[in-house]
Amino acid sequence: MATVDTVMKSAKCCRPDDTARACARLMKEENIGFVPICNEAGEPVGTLTDRDLALRILADGRPPDAEVGSFMTREVVSCTLGDDLRDAERLMQENRKSRIMVCDRDGKLQGVISLSDIAETEDEEIAGRTLREVASREVAQPHAS
Repeated sequence: MATVDTVMKSAKCCRPDDTARACARLMKEENIGFVPICNEAGEPVGTLTDRDLALRILADGRPPDAEVGSFMTREVVSCTLGDDLRDAERLMQENRKSRIMVCDRDGKLQGVISLSDIAETEDEEIAGRTLREVASREVAQPHAS
């Protein structure tokens, strides 16, 4: 069985005191829509998505130099290097997240696994089940801001 190490992608992170503009630039440069927010030790303390930027910065009229720590999502869903890929899928389903972070045994960010990473690795039935569970998040859990 595959482990999370075999499918995760490397990840760059921002810090809570980085500005929304700096995180948006990183997303543009890396062509990503999700950035882990890490403390000085490299441990994830939150996340930021392109959707967060649109809804929590633009729509709320906040300035682009607002620090992301004030509006990031503080929920961290992660697994550990060496974990079975099915455990990561279960975490995605249970938490209705399309991306989860992978940390080392010390809690430092090592990578990110997305739904598309799983879809490329797993058979269609498993990937489809995970997608359905994650996609139900919009109906089941309204996004808190």
